[in-house]
Formats: sequence, C-alpha cells, structure tokens
Amino acid sequence: MKHEKDTGAECVAELRDLRVVVDGRAIVDGVDLRVLPGRVTALIGASGSGKTTTGLALLGEYPAGAHVTGDVRVAAGGLVGYVPQHPAAALNPARRVSALLTDIARAQVRRLPLRQRRAAARDRVLRALAEAQLPDGEALLRRYPHQLSGGQQQRVVLAQALLLGARVVVADEPTTGQDALTKSRIVEQLTALAARGIAVVLLSHDLDVVRALADEVVVLRAGRVVESGPARRVLLAPRHEWTRALLDERTESPDTDAPAAGQPVLRVRGLTARHRDGARGPAVVLRAPELDLYPGRSLALVGRSGSGKTTLARCLAGLHRDHDGEILLDGTPLPRSLRDRTRSQLAAVQYVFQDAHAAFDEHRPVVRQVARTAVRLRGTDEDTATREALTTLAGLGLPEDLAHRHPGRLSGGELQRAALARALLARPRVLVCDEITSGLDTLTRRGILDVLTALVQGRGDLSLVLITHDLDTAALAHRVAVLDAGELVEQGPARQVLTAPAHPFTVSLMETTARLTAGT
Repeated sequence: MKHEKDTGAECVAELRDLRVVVDGRAIVDGVDLRVLPGRVTALIGASGSGKTTTGLALLGEYPAGAHVTGDVRVAAGGLVGYVPQHPAAALNPARRVSALLTDIARAQVRRLPLRQRRAAARDRVLRALAEAQLPDGEALLRRYPHQLSGGQQQRVVLAQALLLGARVVVADEPTTGQDALTKSRIVEQLTALAARGIAVVLLSHDLDVVRALADEVVVLRAGRVVESGPARRVLLAPRHEWTRALLDERTESPDTDAPAAGQPVLRVRGLTARHRDGARGPAVVLRAPELDLYPGRSLALVGRSGSGKTTLARCLAGLHRDHDGEILLDGTPLPRSLRDRTRSQLAAVQYVFQDAHAAFDEHRPVVRQVARTAVRLRGTDEDTATREALTTLAGLGLPEDLAHRHPGRLSGGELQRAALARALLARPRVLVCDEITSGLDTLTRRGILDVLTALVQGRGDLSLVLITHDLDTAALAHRVAVLDAGELVEQGPARQVLTAPAHPFTVSLMETTARLTAGT
C-alpha cells in the first residue's frame, strides 16, 4: 500500500486501484479516482457502497483491521480536510470555538514577533470563519460546540480545514437532516470553496444537492465503480442499470384525501415549550396552539433546521418536559416526563431517532435490543420476545443472520429498520419518526417509506408523526404541519399545503426546493 506525495500539477489527489478488505470482505474494490482543483466530484451509491471509506482514504484513514492495497497520491503540500456527517463528534465539547481554532492559527504565526502573534492568529481565525460562511465570527467564538446548530458545527469544522490550508475538502453527507433553505446555503458554501480552487469530494445521498454542485459523478455499488463521468451525462443519461435504479426517486403515494374517522388518538392543546439557556433562563422555542392526529393517519412536520420540529416530537414522547399546555392520548392527558408515564403510555407513543447508530448499544446483538422492548413494555418472556423480534425484523427486510450481528456491522439503512422494529415491538398507537430517511440513498429511503406507508394502511390503529426536511417525503402523509422559528404557521391536508401554500414561509420552502430539484 502506497500513500505518497505526487508533484503532478493538475491532479491534487488520486486513488489508483484502491482495495480495502475488512474481515475478509472487500468494502472498496479496485476504485480509481482523480480529484482536480476547483472541481466538485460527487460519490453516490447505496448505504454500504464504500463512499465514506473511499473519501477517508484520501486522508490515509481506514477502518480498524483493514488490509489496504493500491495507491493514494496527494499533491505535494496538499492537505486534505474532512467535514464529517455528524460534525459534533469532531469538536471537543469542553472547549470554546475560539480555542478550537486558535490552536491551529497559533502554529502558523510563530515566525512573527511575539507581540504581533495574538492579533495575527485572531485575524486568521475570523477570516477562516468568514470563508466558511460564518460572518458573525466574533459572537460565535465565545460559544461551545453544543450551543451551535448542526449547520454551524459543520462550518466550524470546515473553518478548521481552511485554517490548515486544505487543498481538498471531503464533505461527508453535508446536507443530512437539513431543510431546503439550509441545503441551499450549504450548496453556496461548497460552490465558494470550489471557486477558490479547492477540490471538493462530495459524499452524498442527496441527489438534488449533487445536481446543483457536481462537476463529476462517480457511482459506487458494493465497493466498485459501476459508472463515472461528467455530472450532466451521468445524471441525465445514465448507462448502467444500477445508476438508473439509484436515480429513480418515485414513491407510491397513498390515498391522502379520504376523510379521517373517529376521535383523535393524540391531541395537542396550547403547547409552549422552552429550552434553558444558561444564565439567561428559559427561552420559548415552540408554540403549537392546536394539533390533532387520527388513528390510521400520518402527519408530516416540516420546517427549517431549528424550527421546533424535533422539540414538538420530543414533547409528544415525554422526552422534553419543560412545556405548558396539554398532550392528550385518547382524551387523557399524558404526563410531561417519560419517567412519570405508565408502561402502557410508554408503549403507546414510540420514538425512532434520526441517528440509529447512537440509539443502539454497540456491545449487544441487535435482536436482543429489539426484543427488550417487548420484555420491558409488554411483559413478554425472553424467548417469545426474541421470536417476535426475529419475525418483525424479517418483515422489515432484516434476515436472521443480520439480526444476530452487533450494530456496527449493519449499514445505516439496515440499522434504521432495526430501530423501527424495536419501536413496533411495543405495539404503539403513535409512532414518531425523526428524520429517519435523511442520510439514506434513494433505494433505501424508498424501502423505509414503503414500509411506513404499509404499516399505517395495514394497521388501522397506528398513527404516524413523520419529521422530515424533504417535501417529497411529506407529500406521502395525510396532513402537513409547517413550523418556522418555533411557531406553527400552517397546517392542513398534504395536497393542499404542498400545492397551494398560504404562508410566506411555506411558499419560500417550496420555491427553494424547486430550485434545488432543478439543479440551480
């Protein structure tokens, strides 16, 4: 295995016949990749296709125990920066943003006279923040990573890479869980990087962002390149059958026009939720005067990042207790805190988290963790719960050999199905799914959405709350509620809200989505 510097003028990084084998299985198999300055190269493919392993190879990083062959060449003096899918993991939570960036800047001003170093380092830090599209750098420097939104954390990691002088930036799923307006800003940010001559390697399931950004597209399947070429040609006239399947984003829409029957299973009345903000005390982050969910129906919550979607969902599930107002299940008020709810109330409202990996214990087989729900919430014995877990997992497309694996050996899509199975073993009345299809490729996303649609249609007593930034996904719901800056600004039948929006924010969300879909 070679990992060396190359003096070639044009290509800033290159992979030749890269092969990465883990536990006897090739997760990357014979990949060639050329990265050019000022160009955006997008790697697309299903979960587990080898995109992240290929991107990290440019940094010389590989999975533990990997056997690696092939060449990785990086131009002389060309540093490679990495912006991970979950940027919080790359930032020290105990240090302010100023410390995280100043440590890098200090090393670059050591040759200056002592009295000039501090000001010079700060100038470099503020310039890097501005280049990463964080213009309010002065205020940001005083904060800790947990006080930033996911998008701000992402741009701080990018600022670190720019401070180091990266000539190549690997952006791993930078738009996961982001609304159309935030996506649009990320597209602008990466476009600005490329305009400065920095090569961008984009690892993404988000085809709208790939259309808007990519100059070149590389399609991976099971670790191999099945197709590559100029973005326009690959996206508009794919030659390989797998590429055509990957680009097909059609999903069957249920009948969402049929009227709801009976009484609401869940009602929200006068909900006002708060977050505590240090010395400044509680701040109101959500107001939802009225919201109803009927049996056998689905409700999509949409809005930009930070609009209050997840806070509302966490209130429903008893995960956020600092709120006023009432949440009623079958007409009976639910306790605000999870700890005060009975076993039947806990089972009735189940929550499936966006980050499925973080929701599982890495040290226990998946089937045991899924079965535990039936044991804990329904009093089922271990053997019966295990059989039920295996049946449910198989019904969601996870056969027994996968079910007995530990979470780290499942792909993101497989683990998301396992998380869904775990919630279903509680036999819930209400299933809350928080961005569970974000970060998944089109094929896996379509499979998950088909499963959810079939569950709601097949079980007349199950209701679904679907938090999503994706308006195509929201269109699969019966009703849509739109949140902006913590306010419930519009709600109604999905077809009505998404084709004839009444509120200016919903209109702007629709227009931005249309521009991204058009690749502009």
